[in-house]
Amino acid sequence: MAAASAQPLLSLRPSIFSTKFSVFLPRPSSLSSISSKPSTIALLHSRRSRFPAAAASPSTPPFSNRISEQTDDGAGLGGVISAAIDSIALVLTSVALSLSLLLVDVDAASAFVVSTPRKLQSDELATVRLFQDNTPSVVYITNLAVRQDAFTLDVLEVPQGSGSGFVWDKQGHIVTNYHVIRGASDLRVTLADQSTFEAKVVGFDQDKDVAVLRIEAPKDKLRPIPVGVSADLLVGQKVYAIGNPFGLDHTLTTGVISGLRREISSAATGRPIQDVIQTDAAINPGNSGGPLLDSSGNLIGINTAIYSPSGASSGVGFSIPVDTVGGIVEQLVKFGKVTRPILGIKFAPDQSVEQLGVSGVLVLDAPPSGPAGKAGLRPTKRDEYGRLVLGDIITSVNGKKVANGSDLYRILDQCKVGDKVIVEVLRGDHKEKFPVILEPKPDES
Repeated sequence: MAAASAQPLLSLRPSIFSTKFSVFLPRPSSLSSISSKPSTIALLHSRRSRFPAAAASPSTPPFSNRISEQTDDGAGLGGVISAAIDSIALVLTSVALSLSLLLVDVDAASAFVVSTPRKLQSDELATVRLFQDNTPSVVYITNLAVRQDAFTLDVLEVPQGSGSGFVWDKQGHIVTNYHVIRGASDLRVTLADQSTFEAKVVGFDQDKDVAVLRIEAPKDKLRPIPVGVSADLLVGQKVYAIGNPFGLDHTLTTGVISGLRREISSAATGRPIQDVIQTDAAINPGNSGGPLLDSSGNLIGINTAIYSPSGASSGVGFSIPVDTVGGIVEQLVKFGKVTRPILGIKFAPDQSVEQLGVSGVLVLDAPPSGPAGKAGLRPTKRDEYGRLVLGDIITSVNGKKVANGSDLYRILDQCKVGDKVIVEVLRGDHKEKFPVILEPKPDES
């Protein structure tokens, strides 16, 4: 039975074991020759004869008689020795098998060894390393809103959205998009190790769709993301986006920079965001606020928007450049707000001005307490008969042409609070110039 049970194991690799272990397997002819040797029988008998004869029971025949009786029945000492040798051979076979797995060539014993992972190419290894190095810096943000149950009137916190973000520094500052946290009553930040912390809003910039949060987490859990430069980016270079699309945390997508110096509008205020990076890396709902990285693993932008009729990735995504983000985050961390200059006016949609057949920005309102009102710009109003009297149409600022609202915002973004600018307007059928001192944007709740 022992020899039969070992056969299937040996049959798995006949090329290995038939040559290695044939010397240990007992043959029937050898067993009969061993059992017929008188020296072996004499040895077994001599061991038994050491016991006193008085110890045997009177009713039990002597050992020598039993041997002779078994021999007469056809199952004598040869069968006993054969079974013993079979057991010894099985033990030796097991020992030899164990030794062969250690000593035999790896290729020959591949059936018994776990195969090593497939070798990766150098670019694949670089991508894997980039993901592993930067994943601890990416966080998952949950936006909670207070809702009242219609039946029980209980106040509940219900998740109304989620997004991504990344660790900015060891002080626990988290950078994300403003539209990720907009309308939240509470915010929760989940780190890569699945630990969750309550987050407080440090400040936000609606115009550029950037927000900064802060969590009270141990410093050993915070790994700031390496910050790069976006001024020298080139179309065609590889980029990597890490985020939480559709709630699937820490997802990596790859692509290239497909366009530079794009312009998109802020989802909150409609104010244009200039020098935006366009990429074909898949960006889906939930990726907002996540980092866009270059091939060195450095931050070059914040994933903020996609162009898609369906709402899912269509190969056109946009990221706010890190050079823009860096200055905003610095002000938010230091002051809790962004100090941005304004003219203090409300202007009409661009389509309305186009219908008038003119180019520029039509002033709808200019409060007397604002910079433009103090300088003397006229708003649009109605006369005593109810007829609409158009206000001033801004055509240039500091000599730079203003064709629409985006042009005006772009010029103001290059100015600072307290700067004096020369605003040229079309009033009626003639042009006038007014010096305006820019003032800071009022605080927002």
